[in-house]
Amino acid sequence: MAAHSRLHTLLTIRQTGLVPLFYNPDLAAARSIVKACVDGGAVVVEFTNRADRAIEVFRELAELRDKELKSLVLGVGSVCDPATASMFINAGADFLVSPFLDEDIARVCNARKIPYLPGCGSLTEIHRAHLLGVEICKIFPADCVGGPAFVKAIKGPCPWADLMPTGGVAPTMESLSGWFQAGVACVGMGSNLISQDLVQKRDYAVLAERVRRALGLIRQIRGGQGVVS
Repeated sequence: MAAHSRLHTLLTIRQTGLVPLFYNPDLAAARSIVKACVDGGAVVVEFTNRADRAIEVFRELAELRDKELKSLVLGVGSVCDPATASMFINAGADFLVSPFLDEDIARVCNARKIPYLPGCGSLTEIHRAHLLGVEICKIFPADCVGGPAFVKAIKGPCPWADLMPTGGVAPTMESLSGWFQAGVACVGMGSNLISQDLVQKRDYAVLAERVRRALGLIRQIRGGQGVVS
C-alpha cells in the first residue's frame, strides 16, 4: 500500500514543485537515480510504466522507499487502464499519473485515496478531471498544447486549477520562470533533468546536483518558499 496519505502526497508535490520522472529497466540504475533525486532534494519521484516488467522494478523501488527513504513520495506514470492502476496501487504507489484522463482510473484511485494526476490538454478535460476528484492535472504534452501561455489562459477563468506541465520543461531559469510565473503548481521533468548520458556514465552525483540547482531555481522564482523534507 501507499506509504503516505493522499493529503501528504499532494502537499509535498505542491511544495516541492518538481517531480522528476524516468524509466530504467535496470534495478541498480533505477535505485541510484531515485537516491540521487532524493539527495538533491526532490522527495517526489515518478517511475514511468514503459515496459512489460516495469512493475518488478517498481516493487523494488517501493521497498527501497519503505526501508531506506522514508520521506520519498513514489509514484508511477504512463498508467493507461484501471487494471494497471490497481496493480501499481497494490505494489505501493503513492500517486498515479497517466497521459490522458480516464474516468475508471480516477475511480480506482479515489477508492483507495490515491492521488491521480491525469494528462489534460483542454479546459474541458481539466473541468472533467475536477468533477472526478482530481487535485492536480498534468498538462501534457505541455510544449505542444500552448506552453506557459496555455496555463495562464486556464488560470484566468479557473484560478483554483492546480497544473503540472510535463514535456518541454527544462531545468533553466528561463524555462522554469515561464511556467511558474504562469501559475503552475509544480513541473514534471524527464530527460531534460535525468539525461541518458548521466545515467550511462553513472554520474549520479552530477544528477543530484542538477536536481538541487533546479529546486534552487524554483525556490528563487517562488520567492524563497521552503521545500518539504
